[in-house]
Amino acid sequence: MAAFYSFFVVLALVVLAWAGAGEAGWKGLFGIYIPYLALLVFLFGFLSKILSWAKTPVPFCIPTTGGQQKSLPWIKNNPWDNPYNASGTVIRMALEVLTFRSLFRNTSVQLQQDGPKVGYNSAKWLWLFALMFHYSFLLIVLRHLRLFTNPVPMPILKLEFFDSILQIGVPVLYQSDMIFVVAILFLFLRRVFDCKVNYISIMSDYFPLFLILAIALSGMWMRYIAKVDVIAVKELTMGLVTFHPVIPKDPIDISFFVHIFLVSVLFMYFPFSKLMHMGGVFLSPTRNMPNFSRRQMWVNPWNDPAIKAHSYAAYEDDFREKMIEAGLPVDKKA
Repeated sequence: MAAFYSFFVVLALVVLAWAGAGEAGWKGLFGIYIPYLALLVFLFGFLSKILSWAKTPVPFCIPTTGGQQKSLPWIKNNPWDNPYNASGTVIRMALEVLTFRSLFRNTSVQLQQDGPKVGYNSAKWLWLFALMFHYSFLLIVLRHLRLFTNPVPMPILKLEFFDSILQIGVPVLYQSDMIFVVAILFLFLRRVFDCKVNYISIMSDYFPLFLILAIALSGMWMRYIAKVDVIAVKELTMGLVTFHPVIPKDPIDISFFVHIFLVSVLFMYFPFSKLMHMGGVFLSPTRNMPNFSRRQMWVNPWNDPAIKAHSYAAYEDDFREKMIEAGLPVDKKA
């Protein structure tokens, strides 16, 4: 039911924008005011969330590791999976953020039919489609900068050229669009047909998928079906960037206002959702800390400085006679 609820919420958003900007004629609301509001909510929510995470003390040294820790000289350690210094941690973070290295180790669990045995198999599909989704999303965002810059920077023009290098159709088909939609559909179908993932999936898992899919489809509808007036769209977007917004005199297809409204909803939803993993991954103590728990003393920042450390020797001095009476071993005799 979570998937159906999410679908109908996104469908309601589409109908709201279609009716509001179309029948009601509120183009200024959906094309100017809501995008500005969404940007403010996004910036305030994103920064407040990052600052709250950054100010949270880390009481323990808790990096998650996947390799041999540095210990004795003749034991080979894994400096990337189990870093013990800052340089190793930076490399580990870069691999994690850029290549989703931990997801590459994803495994699937299956109960073997020849006996009550559990088998683990390598499952790279999630890693592959996650890479496709995130990098195609990044390409699409960068490509949209052509609507917010004048003149358009050369790297953006080159990016747009290589993204449409196959020259399929008129207007030309962007490869990133197709990869993006395929990746979203995979992530959605995985939640539907994988029983274990389906069992733990809730509305907050489905809603962003449907919302992002609706943004992608509305954008493709604008480009390949409705063929919106790009010059009028750029006049509006440049007005938003320069803080001189104006609704162009030349009419813009309603699908554009649906598209920009859905993008605005995504911006407002982003800081309060699981999508914040984009910023949270850099502040996760399980990722951004070296594993030096056996090499350096880690002081809990929550410790009360008024409370002095009580060593085991002092503890034994306090309770030695009672420990001997209870038959417990002691380091020093009474």
